[in-house]
Amino acid sequence: MKAVSVVTIRKELKYKSNEELAELCLRLSRFKKENKELLTYLLFEADSEDGYIETVKSEIDEQFDIINTDSYFYIKKSVRKILRNTKKYIRYSLNKETEVELLLYFCKQLRTMSPSIKRNTTLINIYERNMIAIRKKIMHLHEDLQYDYTIIFEEIEDL
Repeated sequence: MKAVSVVTIRKELKYKSNEELAELCLRLSRFKKENKELLTYLLFEADSEDGYIETVKSEIDEQFDIINTDSYFYIKKSVRKILRNTKKYIRYSLNKETEVELLLYFCKQLRTMSPSIKRNTTLINIYERNMIAIRKKIMHLHEDLQYDYTIIFEEIEDL
């Protein structure tokens, strides 16, 4: 079966009643964990972006706490997984400030983790790529936010 375009889906959804739309959403949430997470964000957390950011930050903290630090191989795998999850949560929000804040927090946690990332090229590259991406994203924000996030960015670089 070939999936139809988003435009076609949007047109078809206009003809559905509220009850039918609710049933479609519930049915969609059964199939993939990401669908359920997105619906959770849209229904419960989209109104409070600050609360959402704090929730994601606490999850990042938990994930950094359980990293197996026996070898850099396990550390790299875990850091990639944390970054993948962070970017997934950023996709749910679609808010540029949320994206910058969560990526800054990830980089801060990565920079301050023990053992140091300075002994591993892959971890340094992950850190530097994200810092470059953050710098680019900061430039697209409002001037006041640019100033605030640039200060945080420089603090993380100085760690």
